[in-house]
Amino acid sequence: MRIGLISGEYPPMQGGVGDFSAQLARSLADLNHEVHVVTTDLPDPAPSTDGAPSTDDAGSADGASGVMVHRVITGWGWGCWGEIMELACEIRLDVLNVQYQAAAYGMHPAINFVPGRRERPVAVTFHDLRSPYLFPKAGPLRWWVVRSCARRAERVIVTNREDYLRLQDEMSRKRLSMIPIGSNIPPSPPPGYDRQAERARWGVGEEDVLLGYFGFLNASKGGEVLIQSLGLLVDQGVPAQLLMVGGRVGSSDPSNRAYLEQVMALIDRLGLADRVHWTGYTRPADVSAGLLATDVCVLPYRDGVSFRRGTLHACLAHGRAIVTTRPAVALEEVRDGENMLLAPPGDPAGLASCVRRLVENPALRTRLEVGARAVAADFTWERIARKTAAIFGRL
Repeated sequence: MRIGLISGEYPPMQGGVGDFSAQLARSLADLNHEVHVVTTDLPDPAPSTDGAPSTDDAGSADGASGVMVHRVITGWGWGCWGEIMELACEIRLDVLNVQYQAAAYGMHPAINFVPGRRERPVAVTFHDLRSPYLFPKAGPLRWWVVRSCARRAERVIVTNREDYLRLQDEMSRKRLSMIPIGSNIPPSPPPGYDRQAERARWGVGEEDVLLGYFGFLNASKGGEVLIQSLGLLVDQGVPAQLLMVGGRVGSSDPSNRAYLEQVMALIDRLGLADRVHWTGYTRPADVSAGLLATDVCVLPYRDGVSFRRGTLHACLAHGRAIVTTRPAVALEEVRDGENMLLAPPGDPAGLASCVRRLVENPALRTRLEVGARAVAADFTWERIARKTAAIFGRL
């Protein structure tokens, strides 16, 4: 098949949807599909730091991945679908797959309005159901726009059970599928990796407890709760430090920068600046090194743990003991005390209590590490690509 993946962000842009698109594209190409990525035009695309294809604006194939990247969309406004369809006809694509997350398209609603009359089928993968910005007090109209996108597409793919439950009454079950995402970061640290040396790099001693957080700061991810729980642990005499792994705000969501300022102010107010370390946006091998150096990964999502979070998948793949928040809906893969510890969302004391349990019970921490690896085995990119290609093949 000739598959076109549409994504508002793509490496070297920083963002989970872009990283997902790059992983999916390579995995589909490994299954011998011809894959084209249609994405945002960049003035001077820099070589990707995560191994994604490096291309010029016209589109060129990467020898290692076999993926063609077309950086041709100058803006995701009302003219974007005309540009997409023109390119799809030119390169004779069999199917188009929109990777949907409102922030990746600048919160503009145009990508939601899948053309009603078209020669090629369109599938939409919803990474979340966040509504685009329309105008002040748009209210229910914002959800109508998202629902319209789902109804116009031939097939809809969601990445998590929460979104599946929300959309199942909006369309025929035959048109709705759930395919989870996987980890964008493989557990592959640099050659010669030494865990103690990596910890020492951040000023972390052998007796210190190194907490890890991975991903951009966003209000939905509970950064302030994380800092508050760190402060509680320190007050309780736990020699805790925190490694913030990866970039701070990403390329797509402007609200992240304002939230970062709030978190930084809280760190200063609690006197924790010397205990919080930042790796910054870096290559996957260095992200892997940072994750493997941690004792506990703490992911205090305000909306509950969800398998739509690539940050969760990365921590699972690295076999980390994970403390996170109770899911919004029951998830059969999540087993409290077996593959992660769960605290109520928005509860710094509950989060700190879970961390203390792991500090005081090394056997429990080991059990969670083994459980995390077992869960990660169910989310391989080959499996994700095969399920995705099977849906495309039925269009």
